[in-house]
Amino acid sequence: MTPNSATSAPSRRSFLASTAVAAAAVAGGMPLLAACGGSDSGSREGTTSGKNLKKLLPAYVAGNVVTPDIPAKNGSAVGFTGKLDLAGLKTSVAKKLGKGGKVTVMSPFWGSPPKADNAYYRAMNDLIGVDVVWQNQDGNTYEQKLGAVLASSEVPDVVVVPGWNMTGKIPSAIIGKFADLGPYLSGDAVKKYPNLAAIPPDAWQRSIFGGKLRGLPMPSSYVTGIVPLYRKDIFDKEGYEVPRSADEFTALAKEITNAKAKRWACLDMKWTAFNIFGVFSGEEKSLGWNLVDGKLVYRIETEEYLEALEWTRKLFAAGYVHPDAKLGKSNAADPGPKFAAGEFLIYNQDISQWWSRTAEQATQNPDYKIWGMDIFGHDGGNPTLWAKNPAGIFAFVNKKASESVIHDVLAAANVTAAPYGTKEYMLTNYGVEGTHYTVKDGVPTKTDQGNNEVTNAYVMLASPGATIAHPDFPDVAKGQVEWQQRMGAFTKKSSFYGMQITEPSRYTNLSNDFEQLEDDIVRGRKKISDMQQAVSDWKSKGGDKLRDWYQKILDENGSTAAH
Repeated sequence: MTPNSATSAPSRRSFLASTAVAAAAVAGGMPLLAACGGSDSGSREGTTSGKNLKKLLPAYVAGNVVTPDIPAKNGSAVGFTGKLDLAGLKTSVAKKLGKGGKVTVMSPFWGSPPKADNAYYRAMNDLIGVDVVWQNQDGNTYEQKLGAVLASSEVPDVVVVPGWNMTGKIPSAIIGKFADLGPYLSGDAVKKYPNLAAIPPDAWQRSIFGGKLRGLPMPSSYVTGIVPLYRKDIFDKEGYEVPRSADEFTALAKEITNAKAKRWACLDMKWTAFNIFGVFSGEEKSLGWNLVDGKLVYRIETEEYLEALEWTRKLFAAGYVHPDAKLGKSNAADPGPKFAAGEFLIYNQDISQWWSRTAEQATQNPDYKIWGMDIFGHDGGNPTLWAKNPAGIFAFVNKKASESVIHDVLAAANVTAAPYGTKEYMLTNYGVEGTHYTVKDGVPTKTDQGNNEVTNAYVMLASPGATIAHPDFPDVAKGQVEWQQRMGAFTKKSSFYGMQITEPSRYTNLSNDFEQLEDDIVRGRKKISDMQQAVSDWKSKGGDKLRDWYQKILDENGSTAAH
């Protein structure tokens, strides 16, 4: 996995690579696969809500240093559509809060880490007033490294944990090894750190592990991040209409496809199928559960789930899907070059690719225009979309850290959580002007040194609320935010939205094989009846007992679905 690589279906790791590495593009995070929570007793299972939750959450004080061009709405990011005015950058951290101590941070890294004493690290540490020392680890093998470090007695001062690495014993280790930040951040205490106070409460709720506020979050929009991206330039030229139902999509796919001319309609559209058929979110286990007519149902048990797979299977069977997508799993290869060549006109991927593909093609293919299709209901009505969780990457502080180290970590996080349009944001995300980036016509461009040094380090400590800003392509930023706002209007929060939940370890691997089975079914290697059998097996092997376990959480904590 390398930064900014892309895959033909949504990949959690490619999302991080394309956003945390270039956080100026989309300051946001991934939803968690499995997380943890508990009661105030420090339980390793369950969640925290109600009065206990309110006591733990930091006070929310919306930032007023910078006004976005497009305010957040319906769960969207905020948007900035203007050129960058360096002279007009605001200051959000009036004085250094760091006390000059040393803080070691272990974090995942994709690519080759820069040398330790580089100009970017020096400038950031000087701004913060802390000597942050990075222990960058290979993002591809981070889970193994994380497990080993958390099992040892040598834990760094700060450890960054992405949600997709919270498997096995890691959630339990988070509760056992990391500090309670509540005394420093809960309630009005957070006001000492204004940029942390401006992080949305939903993101802080996701940062409660084992009944304590332990994580510093990377917030994200709760609107689905998976966009059906299409070649608007070719659609306009050929007179293709953007479809508004599953049948219209299939008819359009037939019209586009001409295998002899090396043109196919799309790649694997499974993830979009789940959205157009209203399937509960699959991005985290707890989000896959929802109350239906008073009974808890898991996503794989629904008719909508089977209908989505069948519709996707028919696209493959009819020959409308590019041969590359048939070969293996849905994330087989980088679709960029063949999408640019017009070999297929539609694919679904993370929203960040709307900008990254535009930027890739801007000089060599000026007519190229990628755009995001609105998600439609399968029958032509409005879609029913399900919220993803509002934070998914966290930084934790060692339980053994001194009070001064905790203050220094929070001082650093208060800088890295500065909003777009501030000096602190520019330094965190771009480095030093003239050294790491230059600005021409209001567009910042990283130098070679900037590309080497200013990459996924400080952005991992904490981030501002979800932000989209592309001074080079403001129309894309506007398009992305407005897409989120339109889709957000149809987005519901499922029964366990925002709750930080760890399933009992005996159920950890219960649904591991479903993604592969989905891929096999849509490619015609397995049948829908194989899925029905797998669901039946899942129920008897623990699914029904897991349902009872989730029901107990609902009985004790209530549902968030009413929002």
